[in-house]
Amino acid sequence: MGEKVVAVGFDLADRRRHRDKLRRCLEALARLLEEKRFDRPRNLMGLEIELNLAGSDGMPSMVNAEVLERIASGDFQTELGQFNLEVNIVPHRLSGRVLDQLAEELRTGLSYADRRAREVDSGIVMIGILPTLTDEHLVHGNLSAGDRYVLLNDQVVAARGEEFTIDIAGVERLTCTARSIAPEAACTSVQLHLQVTPGRFAAVWNAAQAVAAAQIAVGANSPFLFGRELWRESRPPLFVQSTDTRPPELQAQGVRPRTWFGERWISSAYELFEENVRFFPPLLPISGDEDPLRVLDEGGIPALQELTLHNGTVYRWNRPVYGIADGVPHLRVENRVLPAGPTVPDVIANTAFYYGLIRALAEEPRPVWTRMPFAVAADNFDLACRHGIEAHLRWPRAGRGGAPARVEAVRLVLDELLPLAAAGLDAWGVEPADRDHYLGIIEGRCRRRVNGASWQAAAYHRARERGLDREQALAATTREYCELMRTGDPVHTWPDGAGG
Repeated sequence: MGEKVVAVGFDLADRRRHRDKLRRCLEALARLLEEKRFDRPRNLMGLEIELNLAGSDGMPSMVNAEVLERIASGDFQTELGQFNLEVNIVPHRLSGRVLDQLAEELRTGLSYADRRAREVDSGIVMIGILPTLTDEHLVHGNLSAGDRYVLLNDQVVAARGEEFTIDIAGVERLTCTARSIAPEAACTSVQLHLQVTPGRFAAVWNAAQAVAAAQIAVGANSPFLFGRELWRESRPPLFVQSTDTRPPELQAQGVRPRTWFGERWISSAYELFEENVRFFPPLLPISGDEDPLRVLDEGGIPALQELTLHNGTVYRWNRPVYGIADGVPHLRVENRVLPAGPTVPDVIANTAFYYGLIRALAEEPRPVWTRMPFAVAADNFDLACRHGIEAHLRWPRAGRGGAPARVEAVRLVLDELLPLAAAGLDAWGVEPADRDHYLGIIEGRCRRRVNGASWQAAAYHRARERGLDREQALAATTREYCELMRTGDPVHTWPDGAGG
């Protein structure tokens, strides 16, 4: 959610009043766009990483309050679960040595946080889903302290009206129920922000949607949940189900989930904000005193607090963001596709791949989204989550009339997407040596067919072959993952784990 809210009750009038405020916010946003009041291009990017806390035994540590007290830095904050933290890197201009600068800042910040965590017998883990988590860890009592988490949980549970059902069939099948949104805390991600002008927003968002599957294919890092091997990137189905306010009857009617990929390409940022208001009832109908239209009439810039709060409770994988900096409004595309980890170089490689690709694709004379149905992009995303680096995706191919054809994800990345990403980083003005180094990590994963998810799965199976039971093998895999993560070597160079 990000915004500080106070836990209060809501009556029927609150919801009606809030819906009216949302509509006024939308009208104000439309005026801001029409009057061209937004910030000029500044090529600014931002990075947030959600983290896990685990002890030396590989088990989750419910100590984020104690760790944050020791870190004592505004760059770190709580997340949903008591075993979660989030680190925020200040915005950077996409040019020059930005990739190495990001890597150094991350290494420094995470090393410091890890030292502080060790003071309470814990440690920082960058991973999509901690393999040793169980359903006993993900309960209401292990939500982080704070009104916003309590209130969000209460409203989602009230909207659903019954237990949440987790049912994911992958290599194995997991079925269980939960009485709170706590399972969502298992999902730890990297969030990449890019500030864009209104005129470029649609092209950047469409490009981000088109490449989401490729991001997952090369970056998957979440193969386990509650002791079961599921999808190579199990975060998306878990996030969908753990935030699903729809009982089965509404699902059967085709009502949209609050976590979703979307259903069409767009032509403006406004369309996404408007869809969020039109399709999704407010979970947190907290209305402020600001009249956004009056603020505009008086020459000011409205905060659009109700719209931004509501927008934060609709979990698009590429989310539109409205913000104000130095009194000037701006728009951002927030990419929420990637899992955390495995290492700092891996995170920066994923970052380079994403920013390079969307720059190149957004500027193509015949963009990929004009040659690929949106349903294909959505299906690609599902396939990449299921199969990771072994996925086969559909992509418009030269010599086939432009129609999408099925291709191995690794071949698509090596033959087409990496050259595009390199050209995009050149267009940003990124240092060529940094470009080659970090995109080389993506190339190495593809050539070896190794990413975080495939390494974890292989390490787990090797541990089982050595005679360890399921729980012991998951713990051994997690401990070795943590050791190798701290070396800083990219995951595709890691030795065989858990007894290999």
